[in-house]
Amino acid sequence: MQRITILGATGSIGVSTLDVLARHPEKYRVYALTAHSRVDELAAQCERFRPQRAVVADADGARRLAALLREKGVRTEVEYGPEALVAVAASSDTDTVMAAIVGAAGLAPSIAAARAGKKVLLANKEALVMSGQLFMDAVAHNGATLLPIDSEHNAIFQCLPAGYARAPGAAGVAKILLTASGGPFLNRAVETLEDVTPEQACKHPNWSMGRKISVDSATMMNKGLEVIEAHWLFGASAAQIEVVIHPQSVIHSMVSYHDGSVLAQLGNPDMRTPIAHALAYPERIESGVAQLDLARIGTLQFQEPDFARFPCLKLAFEALEEGGCAPAVLNAANEVAVAAFLERRIGFRDIDRVIGAVMHEVVCQPAATMDIVLAQDAQARAAAARRIAGLAR
Repeated sequence: MQRITILGATGSIGVSTLDVLARHPEKYRVYALTAHSRVDELAAQCERFRPQRAVVADADGARRLAALLREKGVRTEVEYGPEALVAVAASSDTDTVMAAIVGAAGLAPSIAAARAGKKVLLANKEALVMSGQLFMDAVAHNGATLLPIDSEHNAIFQCLPAGYARAPGAAGVAKILLTASGGPFLNRAVETLEDVTPEQACKHPNWSMGRKISVDSATMMNKGLEVIEAHWLFGASAAQIEVVIHPQSVIHSMVSYHDGSVLAQLGNPDMRTPIAHALAYPERIESGVAQLDLARIGTLQFQEPDFARFPCLKLAFEALEEGGCAPAVLNAANEVAVAAFLERRIGFRDIDRVIGAVMHEVVCQPAATMDIVLAQDAQARAAAARRIAGLAR
């Protein structure tokens, strides 16, 4: 019986994880659930799954959640704040941690789970983007198990041989091919992207996701962050990682070998597949996802990404090449810019302009310690806020 903690339980990944867990009550028990501010949703999850602990962002949310749980007769211990997040992630009472908090906020509890030697199911790509070497060192030095949840990285993991060594060219690997749908604006005229609204950017053609990650998909920054994540997960250099536009989202990624073979993982676009794979690994369990019908799909298409349409992807490759804290600066500027876009304070194409300007302004340091990473993150956020204030005037 695996005891599971879900960081970000009310988000799309958290909800999908609970759906898979509910299908296998004989295998899994929920130990802790966390959410930022969706107290009502978290209360409903606690009523159904009866975790020992629940964590929210602040004291007001904790009071509301505790009151709701008392009304429902649910005896779940309610806590709040960043320290409580870290505590449940590292608790000796949990075996597996689903790290699904979006953005930099998920870094501290994710790395705490790694340092505690947990089985970490990593959906929070920003943890590796910001502190790749530090995170991977924490996994290696503390006997943690790291399994990727992003559909692309999970697909790559499934296409690599068992026991794959994280090194360029290991096991005859020539390249890692990350597929991308291209988002909602793949075929829209580039000159019209200035007029994109938040509602349009959040309307992904294939996947159901949160607002921030939906905008990242529309700009392809999401794929850029995945390129950096793939570098750390699989030991591939920037030159060994390619992005391929695949609008159908049926092939989730591929691995190309020196002998000419290309192995691909296919499936319907549903995050319950990689979640179920990681939960049960190395076994397989039912996920609730329908079997893929290739005859019905009929055609699979591929094309190269256009950096003029997707400048955020180019910026991500540049950050990976620069190394050090450059990916952390990229991520911080993107988070601030996307939030401003969703609040209608800047336009869609201002997102990549803000990020590019911040990357030129901030002098990046080696990512030698977590304090340095967090300091550079704060510096980049401040720089992005200044740029956005100038654009908004």
